[in-house]
Amino acid sequence: MKAVEIINIQGSPNPHRIETKKFHENDHIQAVHITLNPGEKLKKHITAVDVFFYVLEGEGFVEIGDEKQKVWKDMLIDSPKSIPHCLYNEGSEIFRILVVRSPNPTCNQNNQPIRDIANLK
Repeated sequence: MKAVEIINIQGSPNPHRIETKKFHENDHIQAVHITLNPGEKLKKHITAVDVFFYVLEGEGFVEIGDEKQKVWKDMLIDSPKSIPHCLYNEGSEIFRILVVRSPNPTCNQNNQPIRDIANLK
């Protein structure tokens, strides 16, 4: 059995300049914990694999393609591959999200959104 406390996982630098913690992955799936403090957001990007977001705490906005919707705790949002998306915390409380990518993106697929961020501004 593998049990992990998210608080004990070291975050990693990313182009979004927000707190992200990858805490699980295998060939089929990758799970990442994101914390958006008030005023923080992900930069709009595209992923090469399907993604879903599950809101763990707080509320914020999810933008996928041309749609932007307010979301809150215990909501699940589906984000198909190749569609630009981003998350925003426009509130005054923490917005915590579980991000699940399936299948687990290859190293090149993981780096592609970083290269694409500048093109989507």
